[in-house]
Amino acid sequence: MKKYILLTLMASLFFSCKTMQSQSKNPTKPNVIIVFIDDEGYGDVGVYGATGFQTPHVDKMASEGMRFTNFYAAQPVCSASRAGIMTGCYPNRVGINGALFPFHNTGLNSDEYTIAEMFKDQGYATACIGKWHLGWQKEFLPLQHGFDEFIGLPYSNDIWPYSSQTGERLPKDKGRGKLPDLPLIEGNKTISYITSFEDQDNLTTMYTEKSVEFINKNADKPFFLYLPHSMGHIPLGVSDKFKGKSEQGMYGDVMMEIDWSVGEITKALKKNNIEDNTIVIFTSDNGPWLSFGNHAGSSGGLKEGKLSSWEGGQRVPFIIRYPNKIPAGTVCNKLGCAIDLLPTLAAMSKGKLSKNKIDGVDISSLFKGDFTSDPRETILYYYGKNNLNGVRKGNWKLILPHTYKSYQNDIGNDRKNGKRKNVVITEPQLFDMTRDPGEQYNVIATYPEKEKELMKVVEYARRELGDLNVGLAKGTGNRAAGHSNN
Repeated sequence: MKKYILLTLMASLFFSCKTMQSQSKNPTKPNVIIVFIDDEGYGDVGVYGATGFQTPHVDKMASEGMRFTNFYAAQPVCSASRAGIMTGCYPNRVGINGALFPFHNTGLNSDEYTIAEMFKDQGYATACIGKWHLGWQKEFLPLQHGFDEFIGLPYSNDIWPYSSQTGERLPKDKGRGKLPDLPLIEGNKTISYITSFEDQDNLTTMYTEKSVEFINKNADKPFFLYLPHSMGHIPLGVSDKFKGKSEQGMYGDVMMEIDWSVGEITKALKKNNIEDNTIVIFTSDNGPWLSFGNHAGSSGGLKEGKLSSWEGGQRVPFIIRYPNKIPAGTVCNKLGCAIDLLPTLAAMSKGKLSKNKIDGVDISSLFKGDFTSDPRETILYYYGKNNLNGVRKGNWKLILPHTYKSYQNDIGNDRKNGKRKNVVITEPQLFDMTRDPGEQYNVIATYPEKEKELMKVVEYARRELGDLNVGLAKGTGNRAAGHSNN
């Protein structure tokens, strides 16, 4: 009898410990990982039609989660795009445009409430591992914007004093040769410098290993991991594990290594028994830099690429996986934007937003599979300092008069950049995105009522945020970027 009681107590204690362990590894708040690729085009993932290389781990994410076909970066360029995902705002609202360089004294304003701060205020462990590009001075770095940990580059991997074609040190008295060495930063301190193509080759693997370490270390509490890869921005770098492995060449090798990175993160989640309580998002900061030819990605048949307001510049892959919460193997054709992630993830984690006005909306109804809802009705295509180049409402897109540089001129090859040509659009153009996602057929004469409908969106945007294309430097809702005296 005593033996029976002892065995019963031991069994009870065992299952109690297992329950406690399970609870500690499955907290009520979901973990969140955002994998943010640089310059990956709409056609650079297997399930979006990639050719010449495979992305089995990302494709599996799509089969176990949801894939969007109409998801947009905040703007088609580095710093602006990142400002959008961090703040939930169109970048021009928070004063960030273009790509910040070491000679700029601006960065993300400390008054802006970031997605990391939203999670940190809930008790999450937070980390940024990869490319930051929202200001290089200490006051602008991730640790000052809600992240507990940071290791990575302060800006793009081509902002260095070396030739991105040959790797040679450029003359110090002109052009990019005047740039400082490219620092690898941990926390707020530089720990080394990126000075060669071989250093570039190590970035994806290093970011991945650091991400796995972060997951392992924080598996017993909620965490937010922001993983903005430096690749596939030029100069391309890939480890020996994947060098020469794809049919497409070096760009395909880079995409295969990024896919491997997703696989390593998935393995870490499984190992720690937290896969079912983790939201994993995979997306890109903008479209492909097409002028680099075989060192650039694919827009998947969309028009133009990075640095333009055509679809190839801003429509990007977006896949989200959250087991048992997001219906597996689903495709969403509704509108979504990177600026929506802050309010959406706040809603999903029961976090709070600040009083700052944002442009993002909660699209969690779409994640649940409610495709009768339309949480995002419009997209604003801002570019440059504050130029409104187009708007989309539902399935209709209106391109406004503006000047842009087209890739349809000269394409480079093997690290060499091609030359784009200036194109001036003098009259509005209207496109039916259901039938013509490639924006080839202007139907403005056929649907004048749609032009009028979309011009109401334009008028609101100009009042709120301005439009330099018509001489409005700002609207009533613009806020200033942060400024440094260093």
